[in-house]
Amino acid sequence: MLQRIQSIYLLFAALVIAALFVFPLVHDVYVDGQTVTVKVTGIYNYVNGEAKQVLSFIPLSIATAFVALIPIIIIFMYKDRKKQIMLCYGAMGVILAFSYWVATTVKNAIGGANLEMSNYGIGIILLSLAVFLIVFAQKSIQKDEKLVRSADRLR
Repeated sequence: MLQRIQSIYLLFAALVIAALFVFPLVHDVYVDGQTVTVKVTGIYNYVNGEAKQVLSFIPLSIATAFVALIPIIIIFMYKDRKKQIMLCYGAMGVILAFSYWVATTVKNAIGGANLEMSNYGIGIILLSLAVFLIVFAQKSIQKDEKLVRSADRLR
């Protein structure tokens, strides 16, 4: 059923991943004497207080949209809970691989610039939050599967 708690967890996971388009991964980093912000859509330079896109990350943007769709797809697999559980494990693997790609992209974008804690944006922790939400959804799906199996034993 769609109104289960795992659907809420998976929906929030998709929204958290989609929020990467809004929130920066790294901000206010001095690269080559300029202040830049790195998002999944590209590198932005501040000119007269206005953000101007310097470099575009099209493959990363497309991959972000794809990764955000995975939890939505899992929601609609509610008739097959075992498949849903396997897809949750797969989604966690995809998100971890995607987070590695994001981290290497940020590292390559800023070059040798030093990062401090104040430079990290909220986008850095969003992928970890999405993994936790998918773990919670997977645990709820397993709980439902256990409940259905126990009800089948009673019949």
